[in-house]
Amino acid sequence: MNRRDFLAGLGVGAVGAAGVSAFTMGGGEQATVSYRGASTKSNASWDWKLVMSWPLHFPVSGEAVDHLVAEVARMTGGRLKIKVFGAGELVGGLGVFDAVSQGSVEMGHSASYYWAGKLPSVQFFCAVPFGMVAQEQNGWFYNADGLDLWREIYAKHNLTVFPAGNTGTQMGGWFRKEIRSVDDFQGLKMRIPGLGGKVVAAVGGTVVLLAVSEIFPALERGVIDAAEWVGPYQDRRVGFYQAAKYYYYPGWHEPATSSELMINLQAWESLPQDIQTVVDNAAYKASLWSLSEYQAKNAEALEDLVNNHGVLLRRFPDDLLRRLREASQQVVEEVAESDADSRRVYDSFLKFRQQSRHWRSISEEAYTAAENLPA
Repeated sequence: MNRRDFLAGLGVGAVGAAGVSAFTMGGGEQATVSYRGASTKSNASWDWKLVMSWPLHFPVSGEAVDHLVAEVARMTGGRLKIKVFGAGELVGGLGVFDAVSQGSVEMGHSASYYWAGKLPSVQFFCAVPFGMVAQEQNGWFYNADGLDLWREIYAKHNLTVFPAGNTGTQMGGWFRKEIRSVDDFQGLKMRIPGLGGKVVAAVGGTVVLLAVSEIFPALERGVIDAAEWVGPYQDRRVGFYQAAKYYYYPGWHEPATSSELMINLQAWESLPQDIQTVVDNAAYKASLWSLSEYQAKNAEALEDLVNNHGVLLRRFPDDLLRRLREASQQVVEEVAESDADSRRVYDSFLKFRQQSRHWRSISEEAYTAAENLPA
């Protein structure tokens, strides 16, 4: 796939699913099962639609959905069939939440920080500047109260939700010029969304919000000075190395980014418990697969970018990282104070992170330090 075809698939279309019929069983019959019960018909089947915030078969994020759908079909013997639609086919990339909440479609795959404008609290379940890495995030979701809080908030909007993908730690972005200090961020025009964008603005940058398909040409023409996307594997596919040569790390703004599988609550409750269990486990597997895929593909892609495409790999200066960390704490605390749900979620997030950080310092971090001791 060339860059033009790749970018063409990333456009955000308008919501267009108002007339789609949802919650149908094979033959068009309405499902008659209860949340915890078994189907009243042994041969009952369901035909569902899933909309995404990315194109069909999009590297890793879309592929995770491909795996999820195939796993559900295999494990249910075809009783639950899911047809997948990319961004703009039935629903615009930023219309996924509303379409699933309203029941126009049964399922959606996206990232919760896209809904921060209506639900500030949910961005804590996706990516937080200087927040948790993927392993910590999963610990909070599955072994503490993170996922319970997420589902409680989504239930108010007629949804249930499952983690269903993770990028791991992202890169800090592509820059047209070298960054030597905090001063170089003054007036810097950067494409960066979410909480990370608010932090960049707080340290003097100018945040430019662009659809993914618009980032490369804006960077190439100098309309923006810098841009972040994901990491080496996906960034190479877009071709950012042709528009900017400086590639910075660490990805302070998104140390882990969790994707979500959201399901309309009535649709979910129409499924018998065995199929619910299959969906739950398929989402769990999608998260593990995507994180593993990024780990493998990013390593190869970064080596290729540096060795074969002239990319200049750089670490952000310490003074800039300190200033970004300070601003991040202020921005995140402001979000936490915006409503009661945000306060509850952030308090839970903070408690788990503090506990986890101590353990991480004497496990992974201590091991990495030992591994890098000079001979």
